[in-house]
Amino acid sequence: MGAVASRRRALRSEAMSSVAAKVRAARAFGEYLSQSHPENRNGADDVPIRTWFPKENLFSFQTATTTMQAVFRGYAERKRRKRENDSASVIQRNFRKHLRMVGSRRVKAQTFAERRERSFSRSWSDPTPMKADTSHDSRDSSDLQSSHCTLGEAFEDLDWETERGLEAVACDTEGFVPPKVMLISSKVPKAEYIPTILRRDDPSIIPILYDHEHATFEDILEEIEKKLNVYHKGAKIWKMLIFCQGGPGHLYLLKNKVATFAKVEKEEDMIHFWKRLSRLMSKVNPEPNVIHVMGCYVLGNPNGEKLFQNLRTLMTPYRVIFESPLELSAQGKQMIETYFDFRLYRLWKSRQHSKLLDFEDVL
Repeated sequence: MGAVASRRRALRSEAMSSVAAKVRAARAFGEYLSQSHPENRNGADDVPIRTWFPKENLFSFQTATTTMQAVFRGYAERKRRKRENDSASVIQRNFRKHLRMVGSRRVKAQTFAERRERSFSRSWSDPTPMKADTSHDSRDSSDLQSSHCTLGEAFEDLDWETERGLEAVACDTEGFVPPKVMLISSKVPKAEYIPTILRRDDPSIIPILYDHEHATFEDILEEIEKKLNVYHKGAKIWKMLIFCQGGPGHLYLLKNKVATFAKVEKEEDMIHFWKRLSRLMSKVNPEPNVIHVMGCYVLGNPNGEKLFQNLRTLMTPYRVIFESPLELSAQGKQMIETYFDFRLYRLWKSRQHSKLLDFEDVL
């Protein structure tokens, strides 16, 4: 208790001494001001100064402070007003430029419309302008559109017949076997072994293993065209197998490219892929060309049938049908035997997800 009391007394004495020092400093400053400004004294020198700052000096000090604050506020206000004026002038300049551009376009459009109206409505014999008869505009435009469509269909028919004739000439050789193309996604487990389990007695099977992560649709199409030309120049696909991952109603062809019945109608690159693929299908095949899908059961729900229907529509006028049977069914066994050695395929299938035994050792 004694130590606490002594500490309190020491703190109190220090505080009093600091207050006294401040009072002495204030008195000294007041005396300095009174000596430096004798006109502010209240009479004789023996009159004690009760305030450390005279009223007149206090007034002048406050006036100077107020003036400085006003000057600073005026400077800040001018800077702010200048920024606002600059931004407003930029906005007005851009808006005037926009109005000039829009107005020039509008004037050009109006001038073109008026010039076209005058050229079509004016008679060669009568120099006076006449009102244009717009009653036949819709009928003329529909006739023009129908004639354009008819002309386009005629050109397509001509191209079809030309390509069909070229394919028939190219395939009219002794011993020609229609090619069967296999597209194998690297996303399929142990996909690198699939080319080793194909039918040994069928050289028409063309396996194409593509990189699921980095390949594009253009890369796949170019590889198909190159392999077809190597197999037989001018040959087209009669049967095709797409071996990839997927599920009911969708195909996982490439990374971030899932084919569904809705996406094959909207995504341009996917539409372009299927249309170009259809041009690689045979035109001389008396039966519809077949595209088999393995690695997933697309027809597991109604969306799978919608997907195949949309793909058939995209590949029109080429006759193409899609099949994705269950592997354990009779139709699935027939599909497997079309491309694979059935015994080796069953062996590969049993080791597809196994990590205990390498498939090369089995082979």
